Amino acid sequence: MSLINEPREGTKWVLAFSDEFNAPISSPPDPKKWTHEVGGGGFGNNELQSYTAGSKNAFHDGKGHLIIEARKEPTTGPDGIAREYSSARLVTRGKFSQAYGRFEARIKQPIGQGIWPAFWLLGDDIGHVGWPTCGEVDIMEYRGQHPKVQVGSAHGPGYSGDQCKSGKTELKEGTLADGYHTYAIEWEPNQIRWFLDDHCYHTVTPADLGGKKWVYDHPFFIILNMAVGGNYGGNPDATTQLPQRLTVDWVKVFRKA
Repeated sequence: MSLINEPREGTKWVLAFSDEFNAPISSPPDPKKWTHEVGGGGFGNNELQSYTAGSKNAFHDGKGHLIIEARKEPTTGPDGIAREYSSARLVTRGKFSQAYGRFEARIKQPIGQGIWPAFWLLGDDIGHVGWPTCGEVDIMEYRGQHPKVQVGSAHGPGYSGDQCKSGKTELKEGTLADGYHTYAIEWEPNQIRWFLDDHCYHTVTPADLGGKKWVYDHPFFIILNMAVGGNYGGNPDATTQLPQRLTVDWVKVFRKA
């Protein structure tokens, strides 16, 4: 049974983490909450951008939003890898992680072939056990050439990449780039449920794994990023217009009281 309609601050849920991005215009993400991951190494997906630090590609708009902007511009990061695109990837690793609860964000999507934003989680033991043993939960994964479609997935040992446990939902009217939508999961010890605007469209339990290991039993940290190109969304083409912006109104995490 979903707890989506229960009061957030009542007996069911307690706020554990939030960022409502109420910071001055052009200022960088809050360093107490977010760290930049940088470079152009492709991040295992053959992505085409170089992720930058500071406020170059991730900044506040002064209106209560975080902007992650992907641009077509030659960029070489500290890793020395030259790319033709720049963007940003923000993580709460080492600053906030949590097992179980409700993780949600209100987001307005970009649009265009090869534009690939995501709001997702990785197990905070990734440095010790690696991926996918650490576990990955994609709360929001979106391809700019399919602007009506939202995808949610769970990746783990023996069910990662193309074999992940994935579900999707599609808007009947308009696109996810037309305005803000709320993307969320509710995560319990033996179940993860995915929501778009309070509609539960996907559920994964240990029974769905065919005997493979359920690894969602420890804290995970948050990632917000926008890739350009790569294995999942394909590369930009002549129809792709850049820059593109991922606009985030807020990110919140709740735990059960």
